[in-house]
Amino acid sequence: MNSAENLPEQTQTENEDLKRKRSRLYRRLKVLLAIGLCSIAGVLFYTHYWHNHEMGAGPTAIAVDRSRFENQWSDRKVLLLGLGDSITDGFGASPGKSYFQRLLKNSSDEFSDLQEVSLTEVLPNIEGVNSSLSGTTSIELLEFSLPRLEVQSEDVFGIVVMTTGGNDVIHNYGRTPPREGAMYGATMPQAEPWFVNFEVRLQNILDSVEGKFPGGCEIFLGNIYDPTDGVGDTINAGLPPWKDGLKVLQRYNQIIEETSSQRKHVHLVDIHSTFLGHGIHCKKFWKKTYRSHDPYYWYFDNLEDPNDRGYDAIRRLYLNKIAEVVPHKL
Repeated sequence: MNSAENLPEQTQTENEDLKRKRSRLYRRLKVLLAIGLCSIAGVLFYTHYWHNHEMGAGPTAIAVDRSRFENQWSDRKVLLLGLGDSITDGFGASPGKSYFQRLLKNSSDEFSDLQEVSLTEVLPNIEGVNSSLSGTTSIELLEFSLPRLEVQSEDVFGIVVMTTGGNDVIHNYGRTPPREGAMYGATMPQAEPWFVNFEVRLQNILDSVEGKFPGGCEIFLGNIYDPTDGVGDTINAGLPPWKDGLKVLQRYNQIIEETSSQRKHVHLVDIHSTFLGHGIHCKKFWKKTYRSHDPYYWYFDNLEDPNDRGYDAIRRLYLNKIAEVVPHKL
């Protein structure tokens, strides 16, 4: 009788234990599922905002005033001369789409807003010579490239476009100890004498260029962009960490800006500010450099040169500055 009377109570206890076990199991499954979903979301978030370097399509949103290119500027002989490093050389650009080439004439598939907007349209007697060389530093520009340039005749006016100094800063990507001309990894105190030398060297470069044009010239000097979008996290760009990297870059750009402002025939082209928000952090909408109208990557695979859209942006910057200066000089 006692066993029969206790059977329902024992069964009830076992059922309650089973329910508790199932409840604990369900809770664990929910926690694991939540952790899994959060992990997937985290991976997707990280991939999208840190490694998804979409390049976008179409023209960059830098307006060029077409009205400045509707009438001829001059029938004088003009030489468009390119000097400096791989940016002016056009490394990484598709055929015909370097900024130098598109300054001179439109590509076959030119964007509609810049069709018939080029230097050839307004300067019928213009010739283009690109003497830039990928990989060169400002030291090599002064010591090797410039001495090879011929002095032009007095009836030739020069439009000189130049980018230099970027390789001084980024070479040799931390693979060798920092030195002048290959400063990667340098501290600010270590780089101070190299800054002084760069300032003197840049003055000598500009003196040399002006000396090649007895008939006059205008020099358009680009500053140096920052693929880290002002963060300085070179390790996220696949390079060794560099504590003073941003400070070194800023000092070089300061020298370029100050030198340009001191010389009547030299004009700064601000590539650095324009490219902020188009580097490795271009997708991060919470950063102050975020460009909501064009949140895309403007750099080539090697990180240190532009892609086609980056070259389009540079072309537009130079066109605007040249159109602002040259017609009045001619």
